[in-house]
Amino acid sequence: MRTRVIQVAAAATALGLVLAACGSTKDKAAGSGGGAQGGKVGATLPLLTSPFWQAYNNYVPKMAQQSGLDALPTVNADSDPAKLITDIGTLLNQGVKGLVVTPLDSAAVVAGLKQAENKGVPVVAVDVAPEGGKVAMVVRADNKAYGTKACDAIGAKVKSGKVVQVMGDLASVNGRDRSEAFRTCMKTKYPDVQVLEIPAEWKADKASAGLDSLLTANPDIKAVYMQAGGVYLAPTEAALKRKNMFFPVGDPKHVVLVSNDGIPQELAAIRAGELDATVSQPADDYAKYGMYWLKKAMAGETFKPGPTDHNSTIVEVAPGILEDQLPAPVVSKDNVDDKALWGNNL
Repeated sequence: MRTRVIQVAAAATALGLVLAACGSTKDKAAGSGGGAQGGKVGATLPLLTSPFWQAYNNYVPKMAQQSGLDALPTVNADSDPAKLITDIGTLLNQGVKGLVVTPLDSAAVVAGLKQAENKGVPVVAVDVAPEGGKVAMVVRADNKAYGTKACDAIGAKVKSGKVVQVMGDLASVNGRDRSEAFRTCMKTKYPDVQVLEIPAEWKADKASAGLDSLLTANPDIKAVYMQAGGVYLAPTEAALKRKNMFFPVGDPKHVVLVSNDGIPQELAAIRAGELDATVSQPADDYAKYGMYWLKKAMAGETFKPGPTDHNSTIVEVAPGILEDQLPAPVVSKDNVDDKALWGNNL
């Protein structure tokens, strides 16, 4: 089914489904520019097995209400790209005037975006950029920076030897960006470090099985980079404990652990000396600015690259594809109690 969906998406892309977003650089007041000033909107979720997406799910109705939008209950694709496209069609049939979509597969989602375009419904993509199709804005942090920041956090403590990156789904631009950036950074800045990789597809069971096998063959692992702490932190700690390799930060035998997400569980692990660092992915701002840009798009506004009024920058990441790149700070023991971190405010 997933292959068929990707083929459909590729065919749709070939028909010329290219983004055409242009207009203002600075954020105008939401609702200016004419057109719809509010209305019923829908939002999709990629999965709900991660604390990160559970937090995002809780933020969506709050942020929609703050933007003056009426959000239908979110729909969960449950890690299935084909179901996501079905969910988009269901929301469109319910008469939504706008959509906030989190793609699972950057290519497959194009078919769903075409459905929305045919109905004249604007779409904002959150967290993952599509490879084509029409979206008003992508709300996302710089995922290449995630990989580079994790690389530097590990490189500060590991100068040589073997490190592991537990990767996300490589059908997603997020998984590709984080993996490529981490790999490139290590090769360039820390050439004496050998990178081993586990393709885990954002799934805890795959991370667990991959780590068990890899740690058995490589008991000299010095660090693990987890591309999604929400699904990989628990199985990674459990795998290290099974191999008698789990020691606190500061112990000479400690395996350096760095993750992405910024969920409360990661912050607690940093405080406990179990996790060295994480990159805080802004679940609250994903929901906030997803609705923010959607309301503007529903009002007929278009956008172009440049700085925003909320400490981010709109970047054209591909011809016609605009991305509001939100800040994503590194969190360590030095700033783990910062009240500005969304993970400290749940």
